[in-house]
Amino acid sequence: MNWQIEAIRRDFPILSHRINKERLAYLDNAATMQQPRPVTATVDRYYRYDHANVHRGVYTLSERATEAYEGVREKVRHFIHAHSADEIVFTRSTTESLNMVARGFGDQVVNAGDEIVISVAEHHSNLVPWQQLAERRGAKLKYIELNPDGSLDLENAAQQITAKTKIVAVAHVGNVIGVLNPMSALEALTHAVGAYLIVDGAQAISHLKVDVQALNADFYAFSGHKMGAPTGIGVLYGKAALLEQMAPVQYGGEMISQVTRTATTYKRAPLKFEAGTPNISGAIGLGAAVDYLDALGMNAIQTYEAQLMGPMLARIVAIDGVTVYGPQTAADRLGVVSFNIDGVHPHDVATGLDMLGVEVRAGHHCAQPLMQDLNVTATARASLAFYNNQADVDQLIDGIKQVKEFFLHES
Repeated sequence: MNWQIEAIRRDFPILSHRINKERLAYLDNAATMQQPRPVTATVDRYYRYDHANVHRGVYTLSERATEAYEGVREKVRHFIHAHSADEIVFTRSTTESLNMVARGFGDQVVNAGDEIVISVAEHHSNLVPWQQLAERRGAKLKYIELNPDGSLDLENAAQQITAKTKIVAVAHVGNVIGVLNPMSALEALTHAVGAYLIVDGAQAISHLKVDVQALNADFYAFSGHKMGAPTGIGVLYGKAALLEQMAPVQYGGEMISQVTRTATTYKRAPLKFEAGTPNISGAIGLGAAVDYLDALGMNAIQTYEAQLMGPMLARIVAIDGVTVYGPQTAADRLGVVSFNIDGVHPHDVATGLDMLGVEVRAGHHCAQPLMQDLNVTATARASLAFYNNQADVDQLIDGIKQVKEFFLHES
């Protein structure tokens, strides 16, 4: 594999910075990925030379901005293999996308006595909206349990998904233990009972090639900042017929067709879901991020990251007094390792690692039901991206050992 890691790293100026006088090892990519030069340059160029509002103007700047903005819809369509660019809705984030589906679609299809099924490992963004929908509609929220290794229990899934199920909402890849969920089996179970499959793709979009048609997902949501784009831009994919059925949840300019004193009609999807001035620069930056990932190749990214994950996971598991959550082999996870040092609070672990230049996340990772199942209140989490290298892994391993020594053996 001809992976030019040093050339790739030069595209990310922040990686050459020092943190607390130490070499930076940025390992919080599951929260936010760094932006490459082509993304920041594209956004800068838009603000310098093409900045105007979209769709509304007939003058040159507006037409250029509109062409660039709408061009990203086609790039995203190709990137996730959607059938049409009209199936791509721009949002602020995965969170907003999932809330839009829960409110605009869920309220239409879920009734009293129906069931909504999610997994116990879901991020709060793919849990709380369904809790609220169940409460509004008098439905029942049910959970798919996990196997001891953290993988989704398909036998339990088959029990939870019944003729009463209307919605199944699961993460493509888990944000705490990085498990790649068995989407093909879940899709079959979901559609066999006539339910709708909604996928949180936030942790998958930067690690593997996503094909929404092969997944047969009814809706798929992800965020730009997880894949090297600016913050504040997200995507909701929905099958065309379902987006036409779905009601808008925000109202105002741009999404209307006609307004009278007594009634309003709306544009067709996707514009009916994009009320007001959109995040134009964010969308243009998303397009540049898609171009960047496409140039690297998602299959190549997945292969390279697996080469880092295997040794990293094995070396963390081998440290005495460290507990790793989820599968103990790299073949069963993508991007993420959550762990604890016995007797040391995860926040102290993250603070200690930060002093050594290693940036990891600590907390419940917006997955408190999973934390309860793991019988912990929080974990430390190291997460990879395609620009990480072996030096980052070495620095993490050395850092964990130093933090453990400091907190447990200092006299």
